[in-house]
Amino acid sequence: MDKWVYYWMLLGLFLIFFQVIIGGTTRLTGSGLSITKWEIVTGTIPPLNAEDWAKSFSLYKETPQYKKLNQGMTIKEFKWIYFWEYLHRLWARMMGIVFLVPFIIFLLRRKLSPMLIRRLTITFFLAGLVGLFGWIMVASGLVDRPWVNAYKLTVHLCLALLVFVYLELTILKAKYDGQEQPRSDGFWMFRIFTFVLIAQIFMGGLMSGMKASLVYPTFPDFHGEWIPGVLLSPSSWIVDNIVNYDSSPFMSALIQVIHRGIAYMLIISGLYLYFKQLRSNKGPWRGMISTVWITLLVLQVCLGISVLLGSKGVIPVVPGVLHQGVAILLLASTVVIYYFLRGRTLEENF
Repeated sequence: MDKWVYYWMLLGLFLIFFQVIIGGTTRLTGSGLSITKWEIVTGTIPPLNAEDWAKSFSLYKETPQYKKLNQGMTIKEFKWIYFWEYLHRLWARMMGIVFLVPFIIFLLRRKLSPMLIRRLTITFFLAGLVGLFGWIMVASGLVDRPWVNAYKLTVHLCLALLVFVYLELTILKAKYDGQEQPRSDGFWMFRIFTFVLIAQIFMGGLMSGMKASLVYPTFPDFHGEWIPGVLLSPSSWIVDNIVNYDSSPFMSALIQVIHRGIAYMLIISGLYLYFKQLRSNKGPWRGMISTVWITLLVLQVCLGISVLLGSKGVIPVVPGVLHQGVAILLLASTVVIYYFLRGRTLEENF
């Protein structure tokens, strides 16, 4: 593989990582609904004078978020939330250019293998789907509710991480496929861990979208209960509480119980896998990657507890963003170990 193609794809991973981080910051600062129109080309230029800012602010004042949550917001405060949403969209546009222009150049110069052409084309398609669903998500908060729909937010996040993982696997395949290696004995256990981690990230998206940590900001119990009382009431288990999750504490309690339970499973199984496979002294468990992986796992659990305990009326931005960032790094390191544990052939695909 050409080294410049390799560096370009690594740059792509870097850009996607920070796009998710910026998206998390946008969400935690309540900035996602500050720009009420989806203008792919003209939206590149932000308000440049007082008149433009007044126009943008007047559009925001028509949203449910302003009317229900931010009445009396100053233009200075509006510029702050506008900045994060604008940066999120601008970063997405920049990624489109950084991905597409070199891709065309490498394609014309015959630097891409058929496998790379196929997988990078799929990556472009997935990235476009992320952008489209991002607008669908934003639109869900511009009609009746003062925030975006948690289910749509979670799909948007998971699609973004799918692009990240798919590109990461593309890099691994391009660099290492063809170097035969037998499948590790511990592969099936690590596969289970990987799928449980994916489920945990999905639950984390729901936790974030539903602001569930605000309902039970205590640990290890739930306001003195080991199982929230709302979950023990048969009358709470109705479809309306699931669809209209913000009208009852039911879904916040359910998602948080599941999220905490999966965290316990991950930390216990992760430590077991680490020490068990480390003793084998072979494969990806040797060297830095295994230490990085287990460190990220422990750190992620600690950050989750920190976010939970700090959610007194508002979710803390810095711990929340760090929690999301470490989740991506943990996922990335898990994918690397998964790739090498499973063994490789040139024909295998993800």
